[in-house]
Amino acid sequence: MKGVRGKSPSKMTRRVPHTMSSQHPDNANIPSWAKGGVIAGDDEVIEAYQAFSELGCEEVMWDAEGKDVDSHVVRKLVSSYESFFREHEIGKDIFITYRVPNPAIELAERKVLVETLWSIPQAFDIAKTFYKKESVTPIFEVILPFTTSAEQLTQIVDFYRTYVAGVGSSAGKTNSRSDWLGEFEPKSIELIPLVEDFPSMTALGSIVEGYAKHVKPNYVRAFIARSDPALNYGLIPSVLLVKIALSDIQKSSENLDIPIYPIIGVGSLPFRGHLSPENVENFVEEYEGVSTATIQSALRYDYPANEVKKVVSYLNKNLGKKSPKKLTKEDRQVIQNIIRKFSDAYLHSIETLSPIIERIAKYVPSRRARKLHIGLFGYSRKIGSISLPRAIPFTAALYTLGAPPELLGLEAAADLTEDEWNVLKDNYLYLKANLQKAAGYVSWQNINLLLSSDEIARPLGQEDVKKALPDVMRGLSAAQEYFDVRAGPRSLNERKHENTINNFLISLAEGNEQETRRYLIEAAQLRRSMG
Repeated sequence: MKGVRGKSPSKMTRRVPHTMSSQHPDNANIPSWAKGGVIAGDDEVIEAYQAFSELGCEEVMWDAEGKDVDSHVVRKLVSSYESFFREHEIGKDIFITYRVPNPAIELAERKVLVETLWSIPQAFDIAKTFYKKESVTPIFEVILPFTTSAEQLTQIVDFYRTYVAGVGSSAGKTNSRSDWLGEFEPKSIELIPLVEDFPSMTALGSIVEGYAKHVKPNYVRAFIARSDPALNYGLIPSVLLVKIALSDIQKSSENLDIPIYPIIGVGSLPFRGHLSPENVENFVEEYEGVSTATIQSALRYDYPANEVKKVVSYLNKNLGKKSPKKLTKEDRQVIQNIIRKFSDAYLHSIETLSPIIERIAKYVPSRRARKLHIGLFGYSRKIGSISLPRAIPFTAALYTLGAPPELLGLEAAADLTEDEWNVLKDNYLYLKANLQKAAGYVSWQNINLLLSSDEIARPLGQEDVKKALPDVMRGLSAAQEYFDVRAGPRSLNERKHENTINNFLISLAEGNEQETRRYLIEAAQLRRSMG
């Protein structure tokens, strides 16, 4: 895209990226260049360069939410990899997009937002010098997580215009700050709402319209989460919520007479989006209308590089070709009824499983340096009266138990009307395929061991196990009865996975912490994702 000084990039034509490399720590394997097994600091600069140069990703999310992030990323990239970035202009050919803490929620991190915004003009100065031209704007977009209203977006836009870009205005009678500090560019930034819960996802259309009426852009990008909705409501509700959000912003695009480009945040396992080499074509068809998909760490590091490149190339060529499907008012209401039924059943299972999940999740290793969600700086993922770990360790815990979360709460299918069944089939195209993929990682060995051996059940809480396993069994029975999905391993890899998580339970019962952690990681490597 071509930048013009004094103008927001929204006022110009741009190339919308289709693949966004993100820093989600869902990888089972550790890349060879990561120091100490945890990706942090300059490792993330290397990671960004490799995402662009080796994998072909068109965008990198530079994430200041929940961890320390290097605000000098543009300088480090162009100085370390000069020849590549001479040929691939940041902000025109490839993109770096900030994600910042939401000051309405992450109270201890509110000033990180300001710190991050202040780095945007600095990146502009670096890029202007490097590319030797004025028409360059390397960073101009900011993702706001947990967006719940248009006002949260417009507050940040107005703050940036006034207190960051506006700082170069006159400081006295004879001089201005720009005389000695230079211009503060770009003059405005673009906000990308990231919606992550039922109220926000079903209000995305009105959020986008409120933002657009205030900012008057030529286009908007909107980010729809997939992992946290699955954690909060279950697999089926999370997919249907995405379909509602896509439909609503398509209608908003028509109301505003501007394009809206949806982004979806997805992982490799079905519970978190099922973007994997073996499912990429189904993924594009399932999420028709999406313009950009995240390429998370499990996809990048747990699959062979040639397969990852093919996925990225396929997405770059095929995403964004179609508009999202528009739901009728009647279908939208039916979908919300379906969501409520499956969500209620799922939440009941999660409430009984939560103590077990917590005991297993503590063995999930950190793959990236994060500081939020723990201790002083933490806030919990609250579901009803319980607190849960984040989506990745949550998913890892249940896969390690042998009870994949995709299959929990499926007994709600018994309560669906014929109309609801038809709407579900029409709007979740690959439901059976996703359930069947997850069902291969069900471990009957683990379930039987926990039911029959107090010694095995004791580390997970004998009473908690007795209370939770009937919910797991109901979901597994419903998978077969209503979706024709048989639980249990079929392939050799799935059988190896079952043996490995069986060893995990035995090591846990023996009190061998080192082996317990090792088997958890080995199982994650076999399924090619930590969670």
